[in-house]
Amino acid sequence: MSRDLRSILVDALVRQTKLAVTTLPDDVKNAIKTAYEKESNPVAKKILASIIDNYTMSEESGRPMCQDTGTLIWYVEVGADFPLLLELEDIIKDAAREATVKVPIRPNAVDPIRAKNSGDNTGRFMPWINWEIREGDDVILTLLPKGGGSEFTSQLRMISPGLGIKGVKEAVIRAVYEAGGKPCPPIIVGVGIGGGADIALKLGKMALLRPLDKRHEEPEVAQLEEELLEKLNSLGIGPMGLGGDTTVLGVNVEYAYRHPATLPVAIVTQCWAARRATIRVTKDGEVEFLSHNVKLEDIKL
Repeated sequence: MSRDLRSILVDALVRQTKLAVTTLPDDVKNAIKTAYEKESNPVAKKILASIIDNYTMSEESGRPMCQDTGTLIWYVEVGADFPLLLELEDIIKDAAREATVKVPIRPNAVDPIRAKNSGDNTGRFMPWINWEIREGDDVILTLLPKGGGSEFTSQLRMISPGLGIKGVKEAVIRAVYEAGGKPCPPIIVGVGIGGGADIALKLGKMALLRPLDKRHEEPEVAQLEEELLEKLNSLGIGPMGLGGDTTVLGVNVEYAYRHPATLPVAIVTQCWAARRATIRVTKDGEVEFLSHNVKLEDIKL
């Protein structure tokens, strides 16, 4: 049974990878379409039309929507009684190697010391896995293929606690202004506040997983997201940095309690190709997609 479940998991993760790099979630597509409909700048409107053509052709052809298929980052929420809990890391690495060939995706794992590409999207600590262990006997796996161009413009700012939320807003606005057209706008901005330097960055990236049509459950945080969205779009950077009404498709904020002496702010920028996919696998090998209205067998390799 364990051997069969292992094979099911590897196959499901390979197909999840293909879905993630070829098919945007509906909330992202809807946000891009809304931006196109509202855009008043003729050049920006043409760029948004090209983006829509891009992801439509990708979905129809089963080919990646961008040559940069990203760094593979998995968020794993696993029940303590899931039969293959201790094997999941190896299973994910096997799936990454297989997906590199079968999807295919670009090899994006480079040794920073020796400047050598592993060729299969695996290496020391790669793919990166974020773990959450809970009660239960199933596993939910979310894949975030994070593109390098938008990652390049992400920032961590350690600001004085005395600056408060006003300082947080200024840090976010400055970071997006400095990024300009580099992260392929219209972008999504994940903001992580508090915790510590590493925690804020993790929170900012995790915030990118929340659908764009869902605001934070706390009203004060939701209001902050709306205010930042309005202010960032008023910058006029526009699609691909060429001007326009929509610079940012969404702002998602997450936070943790902080030390009294520091206020970390992480600004994680994500390109318009905000790719993600989530699956649930039961102990009996049943696979369900939670992020897309699709069945496993519909994804051809």
